[in-house]
Amino acid sequence: MRPFPRLADRSFPLAMGTLAIAAFALLVLPLATVAWVSFFEGKIISFPPSGYTLDWYRAAWEMPRFRDGLQTSLRVGLVATAVSLATGVPAALFLARTRFPGRAAIQSVLLGPLIVPGIVAGVALYMFMIETEIATGLQTAQTFGGLCLGHSLIALPWTVRLVTAQLVGMDRQAEEAAAVMGARPLTVFWRVTLPAIRPGLVAGGLFSFVISFVDLEKSLFLVGPGTTTLPIAIINYLEWSVDPTIAAVATAQIAVISAVMIVTDRFFKLTRAF
Repeated sequence: MRPFPRLADRSFPLAMGTLAIAAFALLVLPLATVAWVSFFEGKIISFPPSGYTLDWYRAAWEMPRFRDGLQTSLRVGLVATAVSLATGVPAALFLARTRFPGRAAIQSVLLGPLIVPGIVAGVALYMFMIETEIATGLQTAQTFGGLCLGHSLIALPWTVRLVTAQLVGMDRQAEEAAAVMGARPLTVFWRVTLPAIRPGLVAGGLFSFVISFVDLEKSLFLVGPGTTTLPIAIINYLEWSVDPTIAAVATAQIAVISAVMIVTDRFFKLTRAF
C-alpha cells in the first residue's frame, strides 16, 4: 500500500512556488506601476488618477534632450554591438577550441566587466583615457569614440559568453567532414561553423545592444560636452521634475528592451549562459 505523502513533502513545493511568485511580482510590479503612471492625465502624480491620456509620450518625443539622448544611445549601442561581435567571436572560438596555459586567466579578464561594479569601471576607464591622452596627446576621454570604446568593453563579455556556450554545445563532426573533403579552414568556418553558431551570434549582438543601451554608470564619466545618452537624460530630468513625462520615457525604454530580450530568447535560451 502506497504511504500518504508527508506534510513536509507537500509544503516544500508550495513554499517554493509562493516564493517564486513573490519574486516575480517584486520585479514586475514596479515596471507595471511606471507604465501605469505614464498614462496619467494630471501633471502632478496622484492616486487615483483624474484621467488618462497619451499626451505625455508626444511631449517626451518633442523634448530635444530625450530625442537626442535616444539617438546617441542607439548609435553607441550599434557601434558597441559591431565591435563586440568583431572581437568577441574570434575570442570565443580561440577559448572554446584551444587549450593552453593561462586560458582560465584570459577568461577571467574577458568576464571582468561582469564582476566589477559599473561606477568603479567607469572611473577606471576615465582615468585610463586621461593617462592615455597625456602620454600620446590623442584625445579619447569625453569623445564619441571613447564612449563607444567603453560601451564595447561592457558588451564584449556577453558576446564571448553566449558564443562560447553555443560552440561548446556544437557537434564538430560536420566541421571535420568538411575538412576531410578538402574545404579550407576559412570555408569551413563560413559554410559550417558560422551557420551552426548563428543563434549565439544573434543573441550576443542583441544582448550587447541592450547592455549598452541601458548603461548609466560608465556613460556618466565618458560622455563629452553637449552629448548625452538616454539614461543620463532621464537622470538629469529627474533632478528638477517628476511627472508622467519621465514615466513615458521609461516605459518606452522598457518596451524596447523587452522586445529585444524576447527576440534574443527565441534564438538562444539565456539560461544556458548562466
